[in-house]
Amino acid sequence: MSRPINIRKAIRSFKYAGMGIYSLFRYENNARIHLIACILVVIAGMIVHISATEWCVVVILIGLVWSAEAMNTAIEKLADVVSPEYNPGIKDVKDLAAAGVLILAISAVIAGAVIFVPKIANLCGLTF
Repeated sequence: MSRPINIRKAIRSFKYAGMGIYSLFRYENNARIHLIACILVVIAGMIVHISATEWCVVVILIGLVWSAEAMNTAIEKLADVVSPEYNPGIKDVKDLAAAGVLILAISAVIAGAVIFVPKIANLCGLTF
């Protein structure tokens, strides 16, 4: 038999997640860079009137990049606790986690170019 949902526990979980989001953007330089890029992309999307489907792609990619950045930050912080001194194995773990963010960010830029370049070119009087 299943248990009922514990609303207080769920609210507490959302509070902790919110604190994590705040911490991510307050203290992590790369997350702030992604936030600025997000704001610019949203403004550009409104200017060039991207479609609902294109908005869905943009929103999903923004969420994925931010999620990857949060996971990377969590891995780095955990690695620093596990091994405060330099450790080549920990360095590899951190580098791989950062590579995951970079791969996703590059993919997002490519998808963004596919969406935005034709629209911006059209605004400039160019056609593809």
